Amino acid sequence: MMPLYDNLPEPAPLKKGNLRIVPLGGLGEVGRNMNVLEFGDKLLVVDCGVLFPEESQPGVDLILPDFSWIEDRLDDIVGMVLTHGHEDHIGAVPYLLKLREDIPIYGSDLTLAFVEPKLREHRLPAENLHVVEEGDRQAIGPFDCEFVAVTHSIPDALAVFVRTPAGKVLITGDFKMDQLPLDHRLTDLRSFARFGEEGVDLFMVDSTNAEVPGFVTPEREIGPVLGQVFAEATGQIIVASFASHVHRVQQVINAAAHHGRSVALVGRSMERNMRIAQEKGYLTIPEGLIVDSNEISLLPPNQRVYMATGSQGEPMAALSRISQGSHRFVSIEPGDTVIFASSLIPGNENSVYRVINDLTRLGAKVVHQANAKVHVSGHAASGELIYCYNIVQPKNVMPIHGEIRHLVANGQLAVLTGVKPEDVVLAEDGVVVDLEDGHARVVGAVPCEYIYVDGSSIGEISEDELATRRTLGSEGFVSVYAVVEGESGMVLAPPTIRAIGMAEDSSVFDEILPDVTAALEEAASGGNVDAHVLQQAMRRVIGRWVGRHLRRRPMIVPVVVLQ
Repeated sequence: MMPLYDNLPEPAPLKKGNLRIVPLGGLGEVGRNMNVLEFGDKLLVVDCGVLFPEESQPGVDLILPDFSWIEDRLDDIVGMVLTHGHEDHIGAVPYLLKLREDIPIYGSDLTLAFVEPKLREHRLPAENLHVVEEGDRQAIGPFDCEFVAVTHSIPDALAVFVRTPAGKVLITGDFKMDQLPLDHRLTDLRSFARFGEEGVDLFMVDSTNAEVPGFVTPEREIGPVLGQVFAEATGQIIVASFASHVHRVQQVINAAAHHGRSVALVGRSMERNMRIAQEKGYLTIPEGLIVDSNEISLLPPNQRVYMATGSQGEPMAALSRISQGSHRFVSIEPGDTVIFASSLIPGNENSVYRVINDLTRLGAKVVHQANAKVHVSGHAASGELIYCYNIVQPKNVMPIHGEIRHLVANGQLAVLTGVKPEDVVLAEDGVVVDLEDGHARVVGAVPCEYIYVDGSSIGEISEDELATRRTLGSEGFVSVYAVVEGESGMVLAPPTIRAIGMAEDSSVFDEILPDVTAALEEAASGGNVDAHVLQQAMRRVIGRWVGRHLRRRPMIVPVVVLQ
């Protein structure tokens, strides 16, 4: 297999007749999925999602794909294909459309129904949405796209087979091979086999569960387990899931109806998405089962179910606020049951376990994937991936949608099925792959940084700013203030030190004040007074002392006022 590359040059212009694939997100992380296909000077965008921040990215709301490579080529985009309605595949659509509003968007009925309110929220037009179904074949510029049904943890998910004169590419999107899906909508392996007979030059395959042995548990096995948890619960039940996991919400509704409980949807995205799913016929709700938060609070605890967001420990989501006792209408009492109906996304482990601990401390019984079968993944495990490779028999493979370890594991599975190691292309975000004469090869790289959304700002937060925030949060803050006579260099007001966010209070610095004053006086001697030089002199003394005595590396902000 090809290794992952460092220091790749900018790729040369695409040769006439070749196909180029540029991943702008999703290769190296589980999120912000976006791949751009280029042929004949035209671009096809496949998915445009967001990545949710980790603890090391304080204050960040969302992380977007890096659009810089296509910003100068927006007029070349002939369309955007969305494989399904999860945030990591559609969440960045409004941000791309802010650069060009009229990009045609193709997706399934439910997927586009989830996209439309996002566009309205951003005051963008929603006239260029084109609904496609499995079996449809759509010419999008020079790209001949055929859409294929796949099973995932959301209804209406699609794979796409892209035909071009340069070669044919099968992109799975997120998928698994559940043989007993709740909606009876199987991954269309017959079409996969048909594409294999036609010839798949490049197979771009979901890698999320490539390290997981065997096969994913069927969704329908989850319903009885949820039913058992509901039967044993004596207090209120809170179920946390993704706001777009329609199947899991349906199972919760079925269990609630069976056990005589009412359900309140908690979280704006949960309410909106389930309303859309019900209107579109993907969710069946018995009359009167769903009530609002005010109405359900009047019921006894053993008749309440809250369906909430926050299954990944997101600090601002409903479940985190419930665990902290800060939610405006849901509170935990001893004997309540909380169900995490989701898989852990890599990187979220600490946040999720913290919420579990907080809920347990409040007296709740917490049920999650590690102690009960209350969720199954929406991604194919290694056994399913091997089946797909054997069915499709691709010429080249490019693992997508995963961290590096997932991509590598997926590539190894492809090799086991007979794909030549040199025909497995392992790439990261920004690494450019060209398909030429039936061979996929890395030809360079384009800029592909994390683009942070912080409040109303987009792309204005740098890694340096995040490093500053991390330092403030973990190491603390020290300020030092002094006044110096500008002409003579005389210290008029000796240094004053204040520490914030440290275990030690400011008095601990009393012993170093003489050294700081001496350094200040020395730097100011000679009458050539420069505020920056004086500030740095104080910073050096304090920094050395704090590092040596307190074993800390705080942010040090020196201030010298010249009079």
